[in-house]
Amino acid sequence: MKQQLRYAHLINTLVIVGDFLIINALMVIIFSLFTDHLASDFQMKSWLVLLAANLSYALAITVFGVKLSRRIIYAERVVQNAFWTTALFFVTFMAFMALVKVDEVSRLLVATYFSAVLVVLVLWRLACRFALKHYRNLGFNYKNIIIIGAGKNGIAVHDEMLNEVGAGYNILGFFDDRQREVPDGAKILGDVDSAIDFIKNNPIDEVYCTLPDTAERKILSLMAFCENNMIRFYIVPVVHRYMKKALKLDSLGNIPVFALRDEPLRYPLNKFVKRTFDIVFSLCFLVTLFPIIFVVVAVGIKIGSPGPIFFTQERTGKKGRSFKCIKFRTMRVNGQADTAQAVKGDPRVTRFGAFLRRTNLDELPQFINVLAGDMSVVGPRPHMLKHTIEYSAIIDKYMLRHLAKPGITGWAQVNGYRGETKEVSLMEKRVEHDVWYIENWSFFLDLKIIYLTVRNMIKGEKNAY
Repeated sequence: MKQQLRYAHLINTLVIVGDFLIINALMVIIFSLFTDHLASDFQMKSWLVLLAANLSYALAITVFGVKLSRRIIYAERVVQNAFWTTALFFVTFMAFMALVKVDEVSRLLVATYFSAVLVVLVLWRLACRFALKHYRNLGFNYKNIIIIGAGKNGIAVHDEMLNEVGAGYNILGFFDDRQREVPDGAKILGDVDSAIDFIKNNPIDEVYCTLPDTAERKILSLMAFCENNMIRFYIVPVVHRYMKKALKLDSLGNIPVFALRDEPLRYPLNKFVKRTFDIVFSLCFLVTLFPIIFVVVAVGIKIGSPGPIFFTQERTGKKGRSFKCIKFRTMRVNGQADTAQAVKGDPRVTRFGAFLRRTNLDELPQFINVLAGDMSVVGPRPHMLKHTIEYSAIIDKYMLRHLAKPGITGWAQVNGYRGETKEVSLMEKRVEHDVWYIENWSFFLDLKIIYLTVRNMIKGEKNAY
């Protein structure tokens, strides 16, 4: 086992060495190709620029790390890590250049260099991820695991490990005081008391204990033995039986507590990133494309039917507070606009209004709501007050979707859950996706949702009517 794991600590080192080769090679290549963007006396300071790049990247990699040696490696986390590392690299490099007064390099060249760095780093990291998972699938860099307790909790741990392809878990078996049924290929190695003797005679890396609190004596005995023998010991709480989701581990002084969910947007830095993006994105859109779109759409709306260009409606926002949501008017003026949801073939919808709905163009005025702070570019779609009252009474966790600002587009919408909700199950699915978004928010998830929204606008959506 030691032979299988002794190189594990070198994985991150290999990746970091590759990173430094990339940033240096790209600098040499790009600066050589674009010499016309360099001052004539650049050669005298080229060593200083190269030093600045290496020191800046060293700081960035120290802050964000690599994290590729983890057992479970998600591709989007790899991309996100590479992005933030490159971003800090850029900021530190520019600060260093300003500090030592190096201005012989054009901004275009710097932008080209860092764009290339980001792309190549992402590809390099993803290639390393693929190679590492393949390497583990071949039977290398694995960890020997035993599971204490073969009840539902233990079986769940076993299945979750096997579901993660390329994680490198080698499950030797279970220890339990009762003879239980275990998954195919698994086996009971003995009772709980015999686990310590088994560990002494076999190379075990990690022990997962799924016993209930009533087995305190046995848990403490196993825990003490593992810690004295430098074996990682994990306690799997029995709450998994009724909480089929990831929990957020926190602490109350020295007492560990579990939060039902993690909300990334609770943290000030994440709030700042999302709000800054909302302001910049909405401002850019409102001062460039929106005036042109407004003129064209306004003419189409007026030709379609008499009435105002905009339609405002009270919707439920963050923390249940209501706000006036702005849309391009797609219906003839009617008395049911605030109570009746649009249905397929709805006679209230004008021909031009149907086009606006199908392409999502009717939602574009909500960038004004984003700029005002009532909405975000991405988030759970805001519902009519009437629907909030109705669905909150019949759908579990419905109000959780209001923990975040509502969005112009959202995770539920790009996954097909938009438009009319004929059945309660459709709204339940929408809520499920909204809550998942709140628990798993990241800047890159927002970018992915925006991309999927634009793609769907071009393709058209069957549920948009």
